[in-house]
Amino acid sequence: MTSARPVLIWTALAAATAVPIGAAAASPLLAWRAPIYIAAGFAGIVGLALLLVQPLLIGGYLPGPSAGRARRVHPWIGGLLVASVVLHVGALWITSPQDVIDVLLFQSPTPFSVWGVIGMWAIFVTALLAALRRRLRLRPRIWRIGHAFLAVVIVVGSVAHAMLIEGTMEAVSKAALCGLVLAATTKVIADLRIWPKSSAAR
Repeated sequence: MTSARPVLIWTALAAATAVPIGAAAASPLLAWRAPIYIAAGFAGIVGLALLLVQPLLIGGYLPGPSAGRARRVHPWIGGLLVASVVLHVGALWITSPQDVIDVLLFQSPTPFSVWGVIGMWAIFVTALLAALRRRLRLRPRIWRIGHAFLAVVIVVGSVAHAMLIEGTMEAVSKAALCGLVLAATTKVIADLRIWPKSSAAR
């Protein structure tokens, strides 16, 4: 049973990420979309899937790699996440520049756009701080708390963005993926005990 556990975990992760992507690929709505618009949408779906992988890596929940190796992979997945967001927004810019400008300036009437921009900027700030962490001489405790806070903003913004959009993603698989992202993020923050204890609890 123990030897089968890693296979089950990796299979579950593959299903949780591949099923929503496959369901979106089978959507009849794609017939009326331009290729660049389709690329934008799937970049967003891949980004959402990567948000599930990130807490699993940092929490050491995935079997196989050691905790240290998993944490070294974490920044690379973060880089892929940034790239997926850039592709998502960049492709949408090509299809409709004015709409993207309105979204970035928080002038879009669609609520999902606001959540998407919040999540996007949180991702960019996280990547920038990670790149400048040594130069800024951030103490490990400060970095962990700041990173955790930004991770919460990223996850909440991205999940709200995805759930409010009625597009090519299939509703049930999308909700399941979003739920897993929220659950994994909550668990890793709770397990790592990142937030400082209050004075009352001491």
